[in-house]
Amino acid sequence: MNPEIAIVGAGVGGLACARGLQTYGIQAVVFEREASREARWQGGMLDLHVPTGQAALRAVGLFEQYTALARAQGQELRGLDPFTAALVHHERPTDSRDESYAPEIDRGQLRGLLLDSLSPGTVRWGCPVDGVAPLDGGGARLCFADGTTADFDLVIGADGAWSRVRPAVSDAVPRYTGATIVEAFLDDVDVRHPDLARWVGPGTLAARADGKMISAQRNSGAHIRLYAAFDAPADWYATAGLDLGDTAAVCDYLRSLFGGWHPMLLDLFRDNDSGFVNRPLHVLPEGHTWDHVPGITLLGDAAHLMPPFGIGANLALIDGSDLATAIATHPDLDQATAAYEKIMLPRSEAAAQACAELMDTLAENSTTDVDSVRRTLNDRIRQAQATT
Repeated sequence: MNPEIAIVGAGVGGLACARGLQTYGIQAVVFEREASREARWQGGMLDLHVPTGQAALRAVGLFEQYTALARAQGQELRGLDPFTAALVHHERPTDSRDESYAPEIDRGQLRGLLLDSLSPGTVRWGCPVDGVAPLDGGGARLCFADGTTADFDLVIGADGAWSRVRPAVSDAVPRYTGATIVEAFLDDVDVRHPDLARWVGPGTLAARADGKMISAQRNSGAHIRLYAAFDAPADWYATAGLDLGDTAAVCDYLRSLFGGWHPMLLDLFRDNDSGFVNRPLHVLPEGHTWDHVPGITLLGDAAHLMPPFGIGANLALIDGSDLATAIATHPDLDQATAAYEKIMLPRSEAAAQACAELMDTLAENSTTDVDSVRRTLNDRIRQAQATT
């Protein structure tokens, strides 16, 4: 009647699960290694999809608050020829609240919305977890970095790509895809970088060729995130003799790597207001699964880390709300987690297969059609859900 539930990780998936449980009158404690909610930048924009992210926010009672923050104009995508900067693809924003409607919201705003919806004290900040082990007779023991332990009826691993909970149920580890993204940003763009701000527009601008991409994404607060994606060894910067903290040297390297591309695209790096952050892309094995372990389960990237096609946060949100509903509507925790995994694992496998196919497609076609990518992913997810 009053289960002791621990959620490891205060990302959007773990928080959606905690929020969903609280709507059913069930309390959980969320352990987060970061010291506070302001400890680091939470990332760029998220387009939440109708059958996953939006459905999850409806389920946990936060859809109206989400729509008040979301930016419909952020759906705009302009694809450019990288050498001439000519417009070759244009997806206009829509307000038509149909399947294609996927307004953008800052990840930080979404996380803040979820945090503010929780009971005070739900999240324990500065509590890194080192591991978890199942207990005889059910439940699991959390082992914290400070050497202390605590026992729970259920431990939910929502702690991302390098999950400390995953090893308790699976031997799988993320593998490097061979591609990386280097990220930077521009601030106060309408005043400090007006020409670039007008050029990027209210949504996303992207150019692709020869396995490389440059994109710029408008966020709220006159902020633009910049991304350079390319294939390279995991230690590409060391091989090139670069210190990632040397902003000028990394800028010169990127401008050389993308040599011949239109100067306006290259100027995005020259004028950026930050250093560069390297984000190598890792994935879990396609169709990652595990034998059910009583007392422990996973959600989000801890369960199904995929390429960045805008699906990760959506799956994490629906995982969290589905798991909360299963816990509230089944007679015991073991039946609940087994029922949740029966839905979640086929759904994530279908999304992973679609992502793999889309990677192959995009390698052959430089035009990025976000709407068709979204439709493909959502169709596969719906098919998987229909069979379960």
